[in-house]
Amino acid sequence: MEQEEHDMLDGLRRLRRSLRVEAMDVMSAIERVTFGQTIADAVASVMGSWTFIIIQSTILLVWIAANVVGTMRGWDPYPFILLNLALSFQAAYAAPVIMMSQNRQQDIDRRAAENDYRINVKAELEIELLHEKIDQLREQEVLKLTEAVMRLTMLLDRATSETPSPVLELRGVVDPDP
Repeated sequence: MEQEEHDMLDGLRRLRRSLRVEAMDVMSAIERVTFGQTIADAVASVMGSWTFIIIQSTILLVWIAANVVGTMRGWDPYPFILLNLALSFQAAYAAPVIMMSQNRQQDIDRRAAENDYRINVKAELEIELLHEKIDQLREQEVLKLTEAVMRLTMLLDRATSETPSPVLELRGVVDPDP
């Protein structure tokens, strides 16, 4: 191998080692989840589920029906001010908690995308190195074939200078310009 290839391989090995070290750092950062992050993830997973939507919709329908039919007359009359207050309270606290969870997930996704990019760069470098090796092998093969053709040409020239004239006439039929 040439010095340039050795340098490229060394660079790839250094990159691979650094990626391993960074992967360990990322894993340790992911493992250190705070209590608040755990709560934010739990709230986001519950509030982002069909179960929550169905349960909340059922509670809202029961609330509205109970107030409209009049089983609890005067408790929360038609504009449903108490219901609006409860929903506003829920939205005011749920939105920031869900945003915290989404931001944490976005950070994890960003790190994963950066890792994927580095792996793709490494693969590209390795493919380029393989292309260079194949090109070198091809060049060596072409040189060997050229040498073989030159040897065969010299042998043929020697053979034609020593061959009798009928063979030369036959060669003239096959190759009119000797």
